[in-house]
Amino acid sequence: MGTKSDYKRLAQQVCHPEPFGYAQDKLREGSRGQTCPERSRRILRCAQNDTSERLRRRVYQCHVFRFSSLHVHRLWVAAVVLGVLLASGCRQQMADQPRYNPLAPSAFFADGQSARPLVPGTVARGQLRDATPLYTGKSGAAFVDTFPLPVTRAVLARGQERYNIYCAPCHDRLGTGDGMIVRRGFRRPPSFHLDRLREAPVGYYFDVITQGFGAMQDYAAQIPPRDRWAIIAYIRALQLSQHATLAEVPAAEREKLLP
Repeated sequence: MGTKSDYKRLAQQVCHPEPFGYAQDKLREGSRGQTCPERSRRILRCAQNDTSERLRRRVYQCHVFRFSSLHVHRLWVAAVVLGVLLASGCRQQMADQPRYNPLAPSAFFADGQSARPLVPGTVARGQLRDATPLYTGKSGAAFVDTFPLPVTRAVLARGQERYNIYCAPCHDRLGTGDGMIVRRGFRRPPSFHLDRLREAPVGYYFDVITQGFGAMQDYAAQIPPRDRWAIIAYIRALQLSQHATLAEVPAAEREKLLP
């Protein structure tokens, strides 16, 4: 059991006015190798055994004030961290706009449908499709037999590129119908060099590419109308290459073919 002077010395150690940060360091480090909880229990025990009510009250008040300040600091840090987490979890208003899911019902419109029909007389940019041979391959109900656009070297080069991408896997590079996927079991298409297809109008090819035929799917979504005509022009070039006569070859190129 310590003397009253010992209690006074302990009270001075705890209650001596010091900077807040320095006091915290002392509380964390302890005194004479004692940890903060050990020192706290010792001071409170001494204060309870002291006969001086004033000394005991002063030691206890200083002890509570020091530790309550430390707890307030920790709570303030925790509140800041929690606020940052809550702020990071907030969503912007633009990311949560009122909208309808596709084909969802709606009580706002009279027909109960959220999907609205196109306004009559309007056409999306670049989607004009009038009833002309360029977009249908037909004149009236009959297939056209002339190209609705000029067939130039650039058009043929474009047609060759598109043909090799979309058509050659089935029809092969020469149009004989022996493409790579046919060799692996897909249904064999007819050769472009059959008389029936050589005599078919160009509008027929356009319709087949657009609508599909037999096992062939349609390519309306993959190939724009002008590229379809470019492919057809290249098919005509392939047909001509396999059935051309020597008289049809230009004189400047004819000598290169002769042995």
